[in-house]
Amino acid sequence: MKKVLITGTAGFIGFHLARKLVDQGFHVTGLDIINDYYDVELKYDRLELSGISRDSIAYNQLVRSSKSDNYQFIQLKLEDHDALFELFANRKFDVVVNLAAQAGVRYSLTHPQAYIDSNITGFLNILEACRHHPVENLIYASSSSVYGLNKNMPFSVSSNVDHPVSLYAASKKSNELMAHTYSHLFGVPTIGLRFFTVYGPWGRPDMALFLFTKAILAGEPIQVFNYGKMERDFTYVDDIVGGIERMVSNPHITGEGWEAESPDPSFSSAPYKIHNIGNSNPVKLTSFIEAIEKALGSKAEWQMMPIQAGDVERTWADVSSLSQDYNYNPNTPVLTGIQRFIEWYREYYKV
Repeated sequence: MKKVLITGTAGFIGFHLARKLVDQGFHVTGLDIINDYYDVELKYDRLELSGISRDSIAYNQLVRSSKSDNYQFIQLKLEDHDALFELFANRKFDVVVNLAAQAGVRYSLTHPQAYIDSNITGFLNILEACRHHPVENLIYASSSSVYGLNKNMPFSVSSNVDHPVSLYAASKKSNELMAHTYSHLFGVPTIGLRFFTVYGPWGRPDMALFLFTKAILAGEPIQVFNYGKMERDFTYVDDIVGGIERMVSNPHITGEGWEAESPDPSFSSAPYKIHNIGNSNPVKLTSFIEAIEKALGSKAEWQMMPIQAGDVERTWADVSSLSQDYNYNPNTPVLTGIQRFIEWYREYYKV
């Protein structure tokens, strides 16, 4: 089976993807710096579930899982050029899935340098490593945030994304441009995925579902931004992981039919492709909260707030290109996904 590097495996999506590919028989190397953007205990517990004990982790040292012979982990910063190149040289990866990044729209308002270091410099090192140690496929995380001020729904990968409203979004748009350059100049096959509000068990504590659930169980008010006039294309993590799994062994082939006279930004004459990956079914924030209340059996105190800087009012993914290329078919209803998250949350936090 192929050797796959997944960056960000102490994180939410990376953790789930690594477990999925390991179960499928791939030889997976997980990578993460385990920073303190949010609770590191949650990150270590994800790793523990994958057979990587906290005591065994040391910087730039490969650790083999106690549960899976085909999984190992390394703590490493993407900005560490020399150590990253050494890892690529030694492991000779077939596929790279780059999910490691400094996440969060609101955090980018106060910590901009973190986004340049991880999302720009770190991603450049990934591209350079894939250039000098060629891989069959580089799949990387972009974001629905790149759509910014665009209000033409549903969001299409063929639409203009030149009006980001946060540095986080700008860093992800930059990743797409950088990837195209390396696809064009050096033939690195790249697939960029614009994620739409991923949720589910083991999710990030800074995301809405986690924050709302925690506050309601604690009897605290929840902050409802833009006075509830928000919609999000909430996408269950298993649907995301299933989509990525299909791409791992199937790189994008140079785009047939692309025309330089009327260029489509989602693909190219180079081995380059952009996809939306979402549920393609936007849900009103008020309905989402009501579903959480129902699953918890408890009403929330709603604290209505103005929209926050960097936020967009609505997201909705056109996933037609992903469905066409990879038969992508997200099928987890939001009510089901919320229930699964809350069951996990209650068990994990003993509440």
